[in-house]
Amino acid sequence: MGFGRIITDKATFAYLADVFILDAHRGRGLSKKMVEAFCQIADHFGLRRMMLATQDAHELYKQFGFEQLTNPETIMNRKGGELVDS
Repeated sequence: MGFGRIITDKATFAYLADVFILDAHRGRGLSKKMVEAFCQIADHFGLRRMMLATQDAHELYKQFGFEQLTNPETIMNRKGGELVDS
């Protein structure tokens, strides 16, 4: 058992997020099957780019063509702020 999601505009871009497998189910290749399925979805739409962030699963994602950014200086990030009561 596990979970993952792909966020996409179905035109040019997708972000792969929150991929995890419960401890009791690890070691069965489920993460590979899940990432493969998400990549097939992205390919179906003909997306130009699919991105993700990972702290420790680089080798998993490399198997599916993900690479380190070649020019990370062009990528920007904005952290969300706290909710404000209106």
